[in-house]
Amino acid sequence: MAPLLGMSEQYLTMQKSFMEDFQKVFTQVANGSLPALTDRRFSSEAWQKNPQLLSLAHLYLLSAQKISEMVEHLEMDQEAKDKLVFSMHQWLDAMAPSNFFALNADALATFEKTKGESLQKGLHNLLQDLQKGRITQTDESAFEVGGNLAVTPGKVVYKNAFFELIQYAPQTESVYEIPLLIVPPCINKFYILDLQKDNSFVQGAVEQGHTVYLMSWRNPLPNDIDQPEQYTWDDYIENGVLRALQAVTEISQKDKINTLGFCVGGTMLATALAVAKARGIDYANSMTLLTTFLDFSDTGIMHVFVDEASVALREQTIGLGGLMPAKDLATTFSFLRPNELVWNYVVNNYFKGETPVPFDILYWNADSTNLPGPFYAWYLRHTYLENNLKKENYLTVAGESLNLALLDMDTYLYASKDDHIVPWKSAYLSNDILTGDVRFCLGASGHVAGVVNPPAKKKRHHWVNEYEYDDGYLSAEQWLEDAERQEGSWWVDWYAWIAERAGKQVRAKKTLGNRQYKPTVDAPGAYVKVRAVQ
Repeated sequence: MAPLLGMSEQYLTMQKSFMEDFQKVFTQVANGSLPALTDRRFSSEAWQKNPQLLSLAHLYLLSAQKISEMVEHLEMDQEAKDKLVFSMHQWLDAMAPSNFFALNADALATFEKTKGESLQKGLHNLLQDLQKGRITQTDESAFEVGGNLAVTPGKVVYKNAFFELIQYAPQTESVYEIPLLIVPPCINKFYILDLQKDNSFVQGAVEQGHTVYLMSWRNPLPNDIDQPEQYTWDDYIENGVLRALQAVTEISQKDKINTLGFCVGGTMLATALAVAKARGIDYANSMTLLTTFLDFSDTGIMHVFVDEASVALREQTIGLGGLMPAKDLATTFSFLRPNELVWNYVVNNYFKGETPVPFDILYWNADSTNLPGPFYAWYLRHTYLENNLKKENYLTVAGESLNLALLDMDTYLYASKDDHIVPWKSAYLSNDILTGDVRFCLGASGHVAGVVNPPAKKKRHHWVNEYEYDDGYLSAEQWLEDAERQEGSWWVDWYAWIAERAGKQVRAKKTLGNRQYKPTVDAPGAYVKVRAVQ
């Protein structure tokens, strides 16, 4: 009974504090001394000029804070508590006064200023989005894949049912002799790494003198006659990453190449290289993993979506055939940050009748891909749910016993400090799995913006740690405590690291591919232009 009594006392204290703060708001309203709010949803001049709605915003934030405190003090199973906290925050964010036209001071002021035209435009925007089946987050008319996105020059030199292999044209007189293969995630399109010329990771690597190859994954559609909805994780490893590794080594005539994987692409790359190692083939001179899970013991907020019941449902519905729709994945990721990626656009697009500003990353974010059901169900169970990839010789992939400890090449691990999809401390755990020399770099910002950070922009910062412990780092916290903050892009640090592993400089070849791998269409190829059915 003692713990229960303690909790009762805590709630009584919170209740008393809430009533006192509640009364304070009313006193400030009566005195005309209600302070401005820093929360961007309620911080504009229109809110300051409307004391009634400003007081409502104060009371909302106060109530949300107290509800959050009460839930945080609940004594219950941690997994259930995490799901409750996530659901509660979804509900609290949705119930903000700013999300209701009649209670949004900004929307009302805009309505009055435009004599109702803003709401008329907003309704038009809403009808368009209902037809699309998603919220418009950017001016999509401002971008075209192959027009002003994914424009680094190159050719498709190989194609199968899973991917197109792009080889980029050299832009320097000489190039490093060891090429680089990039494996992007198949749950998004590759051009996040090749946006516009001034923020393209691919362009940057080519300008540094690397011969860059990149996999462009196919976007499977429901009416495809070869039934890609049957494809499995093993298929993607065997006919995808392993086939790309083989092609690059054969084109370059190098037994070993440098490799890079981003997010799920990094997980797939590590898996494929371990499968190849089990077969006695050592493809990788080095490996770079950007915001990648190998150890899924802490998946951050994503774990609230994955439990035995949800995975079993996916296995029953699409695990033997079918597609995981792109819009379902996109919606999930948007609601990880609902105020930024959902409600912000509800207010601006529908209440205020605004057109979103052009933003290439958000255009890419809306251009998502479908996934084969068997691939997706396998991935959920063996990574997020059971964390089986890191277990030595536990899984069989493409006919081989999987052991990631076979990966003894030099590895560059990059993580983003504010990443809500791959928490940086989880990315750091790959240190405990890989058996080669590892350099870890921690960048500022989130999952995508942290990665896409060209040096010329002179934005953000990153941390590196040159100190070596005899027995390795005990924890991610220890690493960060001893790390040195560097201003600017992490790309510069990676450029120096990869150059040391790229061999000598040789004269750049004018032709791409070879007799076996003949260049066909220009980059970015055909697969990347296929949009998921809305």
